[in-house]
Amino acid sequence: MSSFFLNKPKKNSYTTGRYAETIAAMYLRCKGYQILARNYKTKVGEIDLIAKKRSLICFLEIKKRKSVETASQAIHQKQQKRIIRTAEYFLKHNPFYQNFDKRFDAILIGATVFPYHIKNAWQVH
Repeated sequence: MSSFFLNKPKKNSYTTGRYAETIAAMYLRCKGYQILARNYKTKVGEIDLIAKKRSLICFLEIKKRKSVETASQAIHQKQQKRIIRTAEYFLKHNPFYQNFDKRFDAILIGATVFPYHIKNAWQVH
């Protein structure tokens, strides 16, 4: 079997994810946020979007599924912990943002494109 068929689902989910992140970034910009990073990847993890608004910095997980309900169920506790570690890494390497208020948000995109923004989707314990 050709590798084209084996790689197709991964490519489609990657493309869908990038599309959802673009929609989420545009949505946030319309709400007055400045996008600091997209697909922030480190040795400790990845964050889909990092945005700021005034003295608030948001670390965002973006999920695109067939419905907002299934998208909301796709952010597991293990993933949340990895995002928290990555946010700590970001702040350590970008000390300018150290004293900003911090928040972990999710943007869910279902069958319709319009994003559903959950502020404080989870907390640091």
